[in-house]
Amino acid sequence: MGLRKDIWRPAIVVAPFAEIVSRGSIADLPLHWLPPMGSFRFLADPFGLWRDGRLHVFVETYDYRVRVGAIEVLTYDPDFRLIDRRTALQEPWHLSYPFVWEADGETWMLPEAHRSGRLTLYRAVEFPGRWERACEIPLDHVAVDATPFHHEGLWWLFYTSASSDPDKVAALHLAYAERLTGPWRTHPGNPVRRDPAGARPGGTPQRIDGRIMLPVQDCSHTYGGAIRPLWFDRLDPDGVSTQVTLAIDGQGHLAPFHEGLHTLAAAGDVTLIDAKRTVLSLHGLSIEAARELKKILR
Repeated sequence: MGLRKDIWRPAIVVAPFAEIVSRGSIADLPLHWLPPMGSFRFLADPFGLWRDGRLHVFVETYDYRVRVGAIEVLTYDPDFRLIDRRTALQEPWHLSYPFVWEADGETWMLPEAHRSGRLTLYRAVEFPGRWERACEIPLDHVAVDATPFHHEGLWWLFYTSASSDPDKVAALHLAYAERLTGPWRTHPGNPVRRDPAGARPGGTPQRIDGRIMLPVQDCSHTYGGAIRPLWFDRLDPDGVSTQVTLAIDGQGHLAPFHEGLHTLAAAGDVTLIDAKRTVLSLHGLSIEAARELKKILR
């Protein structure tokens, strides 16, 4: 239990992903904040898809009283007015990082769910609010923030390992397959990178000027402290070569949410981010104490 709590809030930045990476900053770009949550609740990990002129933003919704995240979807019109909001996916275990994308004529979601002990791929039954389990993806470790990308005829997964707290933020692993549903093969060089400042995925991989770029979290000082571009000069089943560059600047532009940035996700002509502030409060400690007491009394 602790006095200080991370509170995240996503925003829609009205600029393309590649422009933000090129300028190295989100400062002074127009943005639209997602709705605020109540006390000791937050939204985080935004990923989005446009469909029929509407932007569907999938996020983790979290309440410190419960500590089991679920996935919501918020739908915006072309002027970024919120027109619908609903639960998209809920399981008995914690869900976050709802990576959504379209491929093979289907819409997919690969949420973070390492507390379930497995990685599950979901398929949209009725977009955006109904999803079914398509398959489980067995890997060398229970995956954290698994992030898919198609490259040279193969599907790739970038993820960190849930084996230990340090590995969750610092040990980047890879797997690849010819089809999303597998079979998946883990890279012989795993972990291909060890670096708390540039290993844990934090958004949508993109090909920029012929190079693959994966947004990664800089957790060297605090969890989700910043987003840094991780560039792949080589990515194939036999070898990997990476280079991490400077963090995306502009968190001061997001005050009071200026203490962290851990998602950078492309969504057409806009980019989705989430920013952090921390709250120091006896109320937060009382929430933790009440939750622990309920466990004892069960």
